Amino acid sequence: MENINLTETFTEFKELKNIDRPTMMGVLEDVFRGTLLKLYGSDDNFDIIINIDKGDFEIWRNRTIVADDELQDPIREITLTEAQKIDDTYEVGDEVTDEVKLQKFGRRAVLALRQNLAGRISDMEKQQLFNKYNERKGELVVGEVYQTWKKEALILDDDGNELVLPKTEQIPTDFLRKGDTVRAIVHNVEMRNNTPVITLSRCAPEFLERLFELEVPEIFDGIITIKKIVRIPGERAKVAVESYDERIDPVGACVGMKGARIHGIVRELKNENIDVINYTNNTQLLVQRALNPAKVTGIKINEETKRIEVYLQPDEISMAIGKGGLNIKLASQLVGYEIDVFREDVEQEEDVNLDEFSDEIDSWIIDALKAIGCDTAKSVLRIPREDLVKRTDLEEETVDAVLKILSSEFEEE
Repeated sequence: MENINLTETFTEFKELKNIDRPTMMGVLEDVFRGTLLKLYGSDDNFDIIINIDKGDFEIWRNRTIVADDELQDPIREITLTEAQKIDDTYEVGDEVTDEVKLQKFGRRAVLALRQNLAGRISDMEKQQLFNKYNERKGELVVGEVYQTWKKEALILDDDGNELVLPKTEQIPTDFLRKGDTVRAIVHNVEMRNNTPVITLSRCAPEFLERLFELEVPEIFDGIITIKKIVRIPGERAKVAVESYDERIDPVGACVGMKGARIHGIVRELKNENIDVINYTNNTQLLVQRALNPAKVTGIKINEETKRIEVYLQPDEISMAIGKGGLNIKLASQLVGYEIDVFREDVEQEEDVNLDEFSDEIDSWIIDALKAIGCDTAKSVLRIPREDLVKRTDLEEETVDAVLKILSSEFEEE
């Protein structure tokens, strides 16, 4: 029975992939020599012959023949009488080599040997898995959802290895179910309690970059390069691209004919809005492109404070800021400067800043109005009541009260 169990373990070891033969032989011999050390106190007079292809092994013991009354070390010596039982031609001083059968080890020793070998197999499998995915950081992987929990989902790759997709690395609108096929990048690989933990991500900018490489051959071939990606997963992303071939329009190549290429990426990202921008080293021009479709009328750059003042017509401010301030936030991340938006309005001197109404309007309401690009009373009054309710998510009664307060300011004038 022990022989059968050990052979099965041997077979498991032999089937390990990506492990070179010398390493495998070394580990196996190390396990057997460890057992010999425990049983005999030494292993230097034993030869171990391993046949990986057949999944078997032999252990041979070398001993010197001594006279019957001179035996001192039974591990390294054998009496003449015992030696002649093996071959009657042996004489004192000769070397005797005989095979040590596994049964002589005893059941407990064989079980320990098998457990040791199984443990080494498990350790090598874990190390092999760690090395495999550690080299694939940032690469795209495809797996099947095996189980979902509140904080994470368990994904199985093609070899049945377990990968983790945390909730924090899922797109907010992702709804994963068992059996679904999911794409993500290898985000992090680490050892926890001697077990490799492979963490995936669908939120990292690299995930969007890998999707572009799949959909846009020019990016995969290196003709077009992605200079920078910033994104708020599930909401909006900005991608700055540059072409090394003047004949190729990088934005047009990424979007594709009638948006064919970009649509596939948008679907994978659960309808995340993607702005593809032609990269330039000219900061002013990059800011204008990053704030598109808003039309910038003036730009002031402060290199010391790393801030940019952008001036726009009143009706362009909301477009520049975007829903919930996403557009201005991503534009700032893309250009590497903090962008401040200012109105360029001939009526500006007759207008009143919203902060001056702080004694009548709660600060959180003023912040909600600023988030949609309204920083003055008249900029709020220009927007229809229904649009204010929709864009700010404020209650209708709250909007009515605000409009009444702001209108009264100018009626008094």
